[in-house]
Amino acid sequence: MVVWPERLNIDDHLLRQRLKDGDGEAIALRLDTRDVTYAEVDRVASGFASMLEDRGVGTGDRVLIVMPDGLEDVAALFGTLRLGAVAVLLNPGLTRTDLGGIATLARAPAAVVHRRFRAHFDRALASADVSPPPVVMVEDGVVIPDLDVPGHDTSAMDPAMWIFSGGTTGLPKAVVQTHRSFANTTELYGKGVLGLTGDDVTIAVPKLFFGYALGSSLFFPFSVGASAVLFEDHPSPDAVLSRAERHRATVLVNVPSMINQMLAEPRPRDLASLRVVTSAGEALPETLYHRWLDQFGVELLDGLGTAEMWHIFVSNTIGATRPGTLGRVVPGFEIRVCDEEGDEVPTGDVGRLWVRGDSLGLGYFENPEATSEAFRGDWFAGGDLVSIDDEGFVTHRGRADDAIKVKGRWFRPQEVESTLLDHPAVRQCAVVAVTDPDGLAKPVAFVVAGAVTEQELTEWVLAHLEPFKHPRRIHFIDNLPQTHLGKVDRAALKRLAG
Repeated sequence: MVVWPERLNIDDHLLRQRLKDGDGEAIALRLDTRDVTYAEVDRVASGFASMLEDRGVGTGDRVLIVMPDGLEDVAALFGTLRLGAVAVLLNPGLTRTDLGGIATLARAPAAVVHRRFRAHFDRALASADVSPPPVVMVEDGVVIPDLDVPGHDTSAMDPAMWIFSGGTTGLPKAVVQTHRSFANTTELYGKGVLGLTGDDVTIAVPKLFFGYALGSSLFFPFSVGASAVLFEDHPSPDAVLSRAERHRATVLVNVPSMINQMLAEPRPRDLASLRVVTSAGEALPETLYHRWLDQFGVELLDGLGTAEMWHIFVSNTIGATRPGTLGRVVPGFEIRVCDEEGDEVPTGDVGRLWVRGDSLGLGYFENPEATSEAFRGDWFAGGDLVSIDDEGFVTHRGRADDAIKVKGRWFRPQEVESTLLDHPAVRQCAVVAVTDPDGLAKPVAFVVAGAVTEQELTEWVLAHLEPFKHPRRIHFIDNLPQTHLGKVDRAALKRLAG
């Protein structure tokens, strides 16, 4: 276990340390139009810190950041941290309701907003009856002050950022994460599991407002003087793979839904530069793992993390992967599997995953009831159901709130989803429980597929699983709806099913 100093600021730890180590001219960001050095990121971060100071931002204040991935987004983040303020990275695609709700909760004295999102931002705050804070508006050609703003001396346990939980109903909960949390997982997972070095080039499918990408494609590479590929475009398979080829990426940060889409890409890709691919955010079906390995020949590491612990704390590792599992606990963290009373269950039994370590957040902002339910002393008790075998490999068994009970028997929707994905015509799918007129839960599937009928897919599932698990209806749709974090929006699917 790493012993962290009492005083710590992640801006100094990750960015300014690169300059102290003589890496100022090393490439930090690889953009579509040019490369950006660590020295330039640092200079622009000071410029944003100065502009935010001018707007009254001080220690502990929240700063809303609504930006596309790029230099200004990264610099605004580090500039906020430099002041000892709290960065709130927001998905520009949030609904007005969610954006207005988060702004109401944050009570931020300032925001950094790109011009293309300004109208949406203003309308969202107006609809929530929130007075808009002073805005640093970013656009092409904006002049950033060329100043050297000294870093604020913060405690390792001071709030650094809000990381949003991945809920699919209501306003997402804001997890208050500390400077220590980011430093800790960067050390244990970024360096310890992924083995990042200054020679690595990372590229991510998710955008930086998602904590998974924030770590794997910004904080982790910055910790070792490596570089991150960032781009503003929607992360389609071609957008990601073409840039991975062009920049000779070595680490691809991925999610299961995109892995499936990449496998269907018609054009051959040269991914010889990749040494590892990670998957998180949702369960990775074993069939996808094998298809990826067969087609691309690059190791794929599935893992599990939560906003409450910021990032991944259970993972497969290079050379020791067990398909169909999440891997083992990352050294430096501790996990256990418990029943509803908090008592550990026998090895191999299914229970609720508890985890502890120095990446634990401070709780949910101004939500004491939810905090007391999930934060149990120095443990986090989440909603993930898992089992652990004799060798320590963790298998995901679904979410406590997603499990489906049919005819008195429980099963995981992921079982049915994995079976459907085995069908050659199915590209994406999700299974949810829908209540029928008699008040009984019935499994219903939503499928993105080629030429196949509902009857054919029903027979496929019946041939591979116990009959009670088969979907009672299969809906064909063009795309699966997503949450603000890019996960399948199961609540939206339930509404679609009626």
